[in-house]
Amino acid sequence: MTDATAADTTQSAYARAGVDIEAGDRAVELMKAHVARTRRPEVLGGLGGFAGFFDASALKGYAHPVLATSTDGVGTKVAIAQAMDRHDTIGFDLIGMLVDDLVVSGAEPLFVTDYIACGKVVPERIADIVKGIAAGCEAAGAALLGGETAEHPGLLGPDEYDIAGATTGVVERDDILGAHLVADGDVVLAIASSGLHSNGYSLVRKVLLADAGWSLDREVPELGTTLGEALLVPTRVYAKDLLAMISDARAAGGVHAISHITGGGFANNLARVVPDDLAVTIERSTWTPPAVFQLVQQVGKLSQPDIEATLNQGVGMAVVLPEQSVAAAQQTLAARGLHSWVCGAVGVRGGQDHAAVTMVGEHPHG
Repeated sequence: MTDATAADTTQSAYARAGVDIEAGDRAVELMKAHVARTRRPEVLGGLGGFAGFFDASALKGYAHPVLATSTDGVGTKVAIAQAMDRHDTIGFDLIGMLVDDLVVSGAEPLFVTDYIACGKVVPERIADIVKGIAAGCEAAGAALLGGETAEHPGLLGPDEYDIAGATTGVVERDDILGAHLVADGDVVLAIASSGLHSNGYSLVRKVLLADAGWSLDREVPELGTTLGEALLVPTRVYAKDLLAMISDARAAGGVHAISHITGGGFANNLARVVPDDLAVTIERSTWTPPAVFQLVQQVGKLSQPDIEATLNQGVGMAVVLPEQSVAAAQQTLAARGLHSWVCGAVGVRGGQDHAAVTMVGEHPHG
C-alpha cells in the first residue's frame, strides 16, 4: 500500500467522494447566531432538527386566516457574487424575492426556509450567505425557520453554489388584495427599486461582461462605483413598508392591488393584477430610470421594448389604489425612506385586442 493510499483510509468513503460532513457541521455552528436574530415568539425549538416548528395558535386572532406561500431564487446574480467572492448580500436578495412576492397579496410573512446547493462546503462562505438571508428576514419580520445545505461535488464546481427558498405568510381572507378590487379610475403609484434587484442578470452579464468585455472592478463614473458593486446592490425588502402603507391607507379608501416588478419587467408584471375589462396606461415621462438601467440599454444598444420586458427600470413595486388613497400611501412610504410617484391610471379596456398595460411617452434624460 502506498503512502497516498494509506492517507486516504483516514477519510470516510463519503469524504473521499467529495462530501465533507464535518465542514457542514461547522457551517451550521457559524450560522446559528445569524438565525437566532430572526426568531419570532411563535418559533418552537432550535436550529438543527429535521423540521422547523411554528406555533399556529398565533392565527387564532384572525377571523378567517388564509395562508400564502411563495418560492423563488436569485437567478444568475449568484455568478456576480461568486466572481467577486462576496457572499454576504446575495441571501438578502433571496428574501426580497420571496417576501415581496408574498406581501403584494396583503399577507404578512411569518417564516422562511432556505436551500443552498454548493460544489464544496466552505463554512465561512455558507455562513456569509446565511448572514444575508437572516438580515433579509429581520428586515421582513420573518423567522428563518430552517434550511438545507447540500454539497454536490461533480455537479457544481468547488466555488459554485445556488440558493433558493420558500416563505409562508398569513392574511385575513377579506383583506386579500388583487385584480378583483381594481376599478376604473384607480391610479398607479410606483415605488422606487434599489437597482436591478435580482432579475435580468443573464442579459446584464451578456451585455456588459461577455459582449462589451467590461470587468467587475471597472470604475464606472455614471454609477459612482465599480461595476461589480453596482451589480451586487441588494434587492429591496418592501414587506414591512407595504404592510404599513396598506394599513395607513385603509381609512382613506384602501389599496386595491400591488405588483412586484420582477422578471418580465414593469408592464408584464403589472398586467397580472389588471382585470380583463380594464387597462392601465403608464406614463414614462413621470420618472427617469437610474443610471444602471440606462447603461445596460446604451451599451447593449437595446430597444425600449427589450429593456422594459427584462428589467424593472427603477420601479420595484406598482400599487393600484383609489386616487383618494394616494396621499396617505405616499406619506407612509416617505416616512419609511421610500420614494414614490403617480405614474399611471386605470381605465376601461378598448376591446379584446387592447393590451392590459400600455407604456406611453418617453423617459426624461438622466
